[in-house]
Amino acid sequence: MKSERGQTLAVDRGDKDESIFQALMNAIVEHQLPPGSKLPEEALAEVFGVSRTGIRKVLQRLAAVQMVTLLPRRGAQVATPGVDEARDIFRTRALIECGNLPAVLAHLQPPHLAGLTQRIAQEQQAHEARDGAAAIRLSAAFHIELQAIAGNQVLTELVTRLTQRSSLVIAAWGAPWQQGCRCDDHDRLIAHLRAGNLAALTEALQQHFDHIVSSLHFERSGETLPDFSRLFAGHKEVTS
Repeated sequence: MKSERGQTLAVDRGDKDESIFQALMNAIVEHQLPPGSKLPEEALAEVFGVSRTGIRKVLQRLAAVQMVTLLPRRGAQVATPGVDEARDIFRTRALIECGNLPAVLAHLQPPHLAGLTQRIAQEQQAHEARDGAAAIRLSAAFHIELQAIAGNQVLTELVTRLTQRSSLVIAAWGAPWQQGCRCDDHDRLIAHLRAGNLAALTEALQQHFDHIVSSLHFERSGETLPDFSRLFAGHKEVTS
């Protein structure tokens, strides 16, 4: 009986840790927690209604995927990609995503095209509504879903992580309203997918990444002190 209760508590703690991890990850990816934002354990523990030890575990997970930087005697803060790292992230994405396009075309079916087209329409609506968080989320989803067509789960997970780090790059070095990707670039990709033109599709995707990098302004942005109570309102009750 005690063993079963212990297992239940362990599962509950794991669910709570995952919920907090996802909440912080989403806030970082959607630019609600900009690069350089301090992430004090005490403040986060209070907001989420958990111990500092629990928060520390989550911050270590975020650091392991390079979304958070842990500094000795200074605590945690949202990672700020340097210029070389920023360029390398997009070079790596171009290598992987362009290289996977033959497999994407080989597995492409009409429902895939319909789903991607719908995602672009949603992304455009988010841009028109100036909903930055949604625009970022939908832009990343487009790339992840495109690459997932090939059926390579390992590659899809890698692309997912790289899109998250790309969001950090755009938050650190992008223009004030540079949320996600350019919808017209995505439209061109869909046109080449429909035509099954691998050469044109590969060139368009490479140009897409080149456009993003060329639009970045490599001037360091200032640090901010987030309002955790506003960002994660109500989360304590959910995770308690």
